[in-house]
Amino acid sequence: MIIELAKNYGFCFGVKRAIKKAEQIKDAATIGPLIHNNEEILRLQKDFNVKTLEDINALSSEKKAIIRTHGITKQDLEKLRQTDIEIFDATCPFVTKPQQICERMSNEGYDVVIFGDENHPEVKGVKSYVSTRAYVVLDKKELENIKLPNKIAVVSQTTKKPEHFMEIVNFLMLKVKEVRVFNTICDATFKNQDAIKELSEKSDIVIVVGGKNSANTKQLFLIAKTHCKDSYLIETEAELKEEWFLDKKYCGISAGASTPDWIVKKVIAKIESFAD
Repeated sequence: MIIELAKNYGFCFGVKRAIKKAEQIKDAATIGPLIHNNEEILRLQKDFNVKTLEDINALSSEKKAIIRTHGITKQDLEKLRQTDIEIFDATCPFVTKPQQICERMSNEGYDVVIFGDENHPEVKGVKSYVSTRAYVVLDKKELENIKLPNKIAVVSQTTKKPEHFMEIVNFLMLKVKEVRVFNTICDATFKNQDAIKELSEKSDIVIVVGGKNSANTKQLFLIAKTHCKDSYLIETEAELKEEWFLDKKYCGISAGASTPDWIVKKVIAKIESFAD
C-alpha cells in the first residue's frame, strides 16, 4: 500500500509560535487550551509544567499566564491586566487581525457580520471587540429575517471555507448599501484544504489526524469525506483499525493545524505495521 502525506498539513505558524512560547516560559497556566490538541497539551504539562485552566476565573496563585492561540475576550484581557500576573500573549496573529478589524469598524459605525461558529473560542474573542451590533452566522439564511443597517463589515473565522464565506458576502452585497469585506481566513487553511482535496481524490482511504474539537481539522475531514468515502478522523494511532485498510492500495494522510509531527509519525508507523 502506498502511503502519502498531503503537500501541506500539520502545525501552522500560529501554533508553532505558541508551542515555542510555552516551552520557553515553563511553569505557566494557559487561559483555555493553548491549542486544540489534547496530546500536545499533555506533553506541555508533563515536560514544561504548563497547565490548562478552564477560563480566567480559575486563576489563583499562578504567576504567569499564557493567552491561547484562539485568543480571549477583550473583557477577560482587561481583567487579566488588572492582576499582578505576568501575561504572555500567544494569540495567533491571524486571530488578532479580525479582532482589530472588528474594533476599528464598529468604532466607525459599522455593524459586523462574523462568519463562524458562535461557540468557538476564537469567534467569542473576535465578537467581544464589536461595540456596535454583531451577527454571528454560519449560513446566509440566518441573515434573511434580520433588518440589516446601511453599513456592514464582514469578517470570517480563520478556519472557514472561502466559498462559504463568499456566499455570505454575496448575499450582503445585494441587501446592504455599504459592505466592507475583510478576508480573515488563514492562508495555512487555504493550503491545507487544497492539499487534502487533491490527495483524497486519488486515495481509497484517507486518515485525518487531529483534535476532534479542532475546527480546522473537522474541515479537513469533511473535505476528505466528500472525495473519498473511506475517510477517518483520529486523534492518535490507538484509534486506527486494521480492517479499514483491507484491500486498500493508496492511503492519504493529513493533519490539523494543531497536530504535532510526533503524532503523525506514530500514525504512519502503525499503518505500516498493518502491512507487515
